[in-house]
Amino acid sequence: MSVQSQEKNMRKLAELLSHDLGYIWGERESGPNGDKKTFLKTGKTFLWNLSKDLKLCDAKVSVNPGGIAVSGECSLIGLWNDGNGGIYVQLSQSSFDRENVLLYRKVQSISDYTGGQNNFVTLNVFQRAYYPWLLDTLSAVRKERARYGWAA
Repeated sequence: MSVQSQEKNMRKLAELLSHDLGYIWGERESGPNGDKKTFLKTGKTFLWNLSKDLKLCDAKVSVNPGGIAVSGECSLIGLWNDGNGGIYVQLSQSSFDRENVLLYRKVQSISDYTGGQNNFVTLNVFQRAYYPWLLDTLSAVRKERARYGWAA
């Protein structure tokens, strides 16, 4: 996917995440609708393309719409093919911290849901559409193996 397309997705996600996605603005809640539905669809597309740009193999992208009071979440987990573990990425809107919209951490396997230390990317990065910076930041996770003392 092109950098320009991903930057467009980042700006769209920033716009959506800048207001409360847990409130349905009068729409009947029969599953995700309105801005929440748009967030989940755009987030899933963004993460799938991110997995390709990070050159992840065995990547899985999933969406959890959650309930009426939350934004839902879009998740990516994938491995690098060099045996250097992988990365878990989650895009969501927290009910208590609206600035940190993207969580990422190192993982050892495709079923490692606890992984390494949580790190965050702020809404500001999405508003400014710093996609090359985001790729560099997430790619750096690949080198964190020794920091956690995982055996080879």
